[in-house]
Amino acid sequence: MLINKIASLINQSVTPFHAVATIANELRAAGSREVGEKEFWNLGVGSYHVKRNDSSIIAFHLPVKTPEKINIITAHSDSPVFKLKENPEIKKADYYISLNTEKYGGMIVSTWLDRPLGVAGRIFLMDQDGNVRSELIDMKDASVVIPSLAIHFNPQANKGQELNLQKDMEPLGGIDASVVEEGLKAYVKEGEEIISSDLFLYNKDKTNVWGVNGELFSAPRIDDLGSVYPALIGYIESAKADAEVINPEGHDINILAVFDNEEVGSMTKQGADSTFLRDVLLRIKEHYDLSEEAFQVLLSKSLIVSADNAQALHPNHMEKSDPVNRPLLNKGIVLKFNAEQKYASDGYSAAIFRSICKKYEIPVQNYTNRSDIRGGSTLGSILNSQISIPTVDIGLPQLAMHSAYETAGSKDFEFMKEFATAFYSNK
Repeated sequence: MLINKIASLINQSVTPFHAVATIANELRAAGSREVGEKEFWNLGVGSYHVKRNDSSIIAFHLPVKTPEKINIITAHSDSPVFKLKENPEIKKADYYISLNTEKYGGMIVSTWLDRPLGVAGRIFLMDQDGNVRSELIDMKDASVVIPSLAIHFNPQANKGQELNLQKDMEPLGGIDASVVEEGLKAYVKEGEEIISSDLFLYNKDKTNVWGVNGELFSAPRIDDLGSVYPALIGYIESAKADAEVINPEGHDINILAVFDNEEVGSMTKQGADSTFLRDVLLRIKEHYDLSEEAFQVLLSKSLIVSADNAQALHPNHMEKSDPVNRPLLNKGIVLKFNAEQKYASDGYSAAIFRSICKKYEIPVQNYTNRSDIRGGSTLGSILNSQISIPTVDIGLPQLAMHSAYETAGSKDFEFMKEFATAFYSNK
């Protein structure tokens, strides 16, 4: 079942680095060839992928002839989380070892309390000759916990409280010795030392398919891996179908772009506000020997689908949703609109999206914020500041967005995969 595949992929993707490694593994297994930004590309027909910072990845499938348009789906690899600071260990009462962390993204802070948390990310190691290598790490056997203050010490706890990020949210990492310090030793070879790292906490709770008919799905990081993986599966399926066509002339370029740092504004070299997508498109332009004008014509005929999840109608707080445009779980992909262009959808891009979904009988819902509640932003409008392509913002409806553990509808992952396959195959 697709939902079990999605669950497995999310469980592997405990940080953006692990998500990109998982995506790359799936692409390689499907025949995609990796190219590096530091090398010259000798492209031909078929599928390729390129990584930046090991936390963003762009996959692209090239046809024989010069294409008429480019089909692009974008999503993001990151989620709100706690990042370990430099020198993270704090000894208290000459006994407890706490970890010094800082918040990444707009999380629901309280949902991180009293959960088993893992530590994962990447480390950089240097040997005695000065050679540096990076290592992806996941301390699966080690756990830390951010303990709540007992209600006896805090009788007002159930009446609402503000959590101080420095005081209240320091994880307990061990007694007398830190599980993080001990856990890192397993990754260090003789003669090496760790000289730098990017380490994060992650929720070790596993994915869960539940409900009477398995219609609900809960997991960490549904925003936005819940959009990433159905899109990836659709991309791979369409590329496989394309390879089986004897004469693939006239097919479009298909691109799946997964960016890091959406949760903190995308203004990094690997974020949507970087040149990453444009850089890849310019290299593809060189492959087809397109003039600048021909390239601009190609872009104008193309479409970016920005896939980032949307707020579903909450059963306990229905008043928070728009009176009319209030998506439900398992009722289809959400088409997102905002007058201030926090979402890039307009009449033109929405019409293209709806026409594809209508053709393939994929259900669509609409989302707008309540007029008096400010919503978030996503990748679409940010990408348009780097490269001008018609763009539509969509996503899966979900509950508890930015919680350490989120909930969505199992059927909606099927709808997203069906759309991605149709979009990439819609010649």
